[in-house]
Amino acid sequence: MFVLDSYLLAVIFCFITMLCWGSWANTQKLASKEWRFELFYWDYVIGVLLLSAIFAFTLGSSGSAGRSFIADIGQAEFSNILSAMIGGAVFNAANILLVAAIAIAGMAVAFPVGIGIALVWGVIINYIATPLGNPTILFLGVALVVAAIIIDAAAYKKLPSQTKGVSTKGLVLSVVCGILMGFFYRFVASSMSTDFVNMEAGKLSPYTAVFFFSVGLFLSNFVINTIVMKKPFEGESVSISAYFKGGLRLHSIGVLGGIIWCIGMSFSIIASGQAGFAISYGLGQGATMVAALWGVFIWKEFKEAPAGTNKLITLMFICFALGLGLIITARLG
Repeated sequence: MFVLDSYLLAVIFCFITMLCWGSWANTQKLASKEWRFELFYWDYVIGVLLLSAIFAFTLGSSGSAGRSFIADIGQAEFSNILSAMIGGAVFNAANILLVAAIAIAGMAVAFPVGIGIALVWGVIINYIATPLGNPTILFLGVALVVAAIIIDAAAYKKLPSQTKGVSTKGLVLSVVCGILMGFFYRFVASSMSTDFVNMEAGKLSPYTAVFFFSVGLFLSNFVINTIVMKKPFEGESVSISAYFKGGLRLHSIGVLGGIIWCIGMSFSIIASGQAGFAISYGLGQGATMVAALWGVFIWKEFKEAPAGTNKLITLMFICFALGLGLIITARLG
């Protein structure tokens, strides 16, 4: 299978993860005027599963390192397959809660609370399990990224559309989302061999782990998303029959969103062999700032913001850049 042989390449892969995780939601934004999120989400999980299978049979089955995808499945212990699938189900629940929190409380609450908790909690969990890198530098970098997310929230609160009070339901959903989002990566990581070249018996390769993560995401969607469709957090219920009324364009947008996210997930897991799980996860969750870049420069979300907002946005990106630099340096310290 294809593996990385340097930390520099791992960092590049982590940056691609950040770009993908911070960009996939643009596809939902493109479809949102015609398509409920719950319907979009079915195509999204199909896209994730599709690309994970393609990667497993190509990158995961070529080269001399490790084990090929089929051989890896044949020797895998069921407990590790189940762990990766649980990771998919946990992520599914967290992601749906995040979108619901955004709809109810707005980005100014959902992202700093949900992703802030996920970033800190996820890095702590993954570092305890696999302590690679200087913890002081790593967690200082995480603190700066969290500060950037908080400043991002302060900037969003200045927008005219964000002036309403904080919803208790939205806040609770954000907290639960953050806790779950911080856990999902550990389930996937614990199913894998930490050495991608001389792999442990019974453990999964990164490609096999992402594939079964995607299977867990897909299967859990029949339970989680079906419940949300019948009893949505906000708005009227939606029937599954509405899904089949969507055109090729709408379905393609959803599948593309899943493919983009899965590229990020796959690259993060592949990079963890050199960077460690804590750094791979921490850099990937910097995606919030990538989403902010889309909002600022492409969607012009701050066009009507009052004076002084640009200073907050500048400070946000400074903290973000410094935080990323420290997280990257932590592996060298």
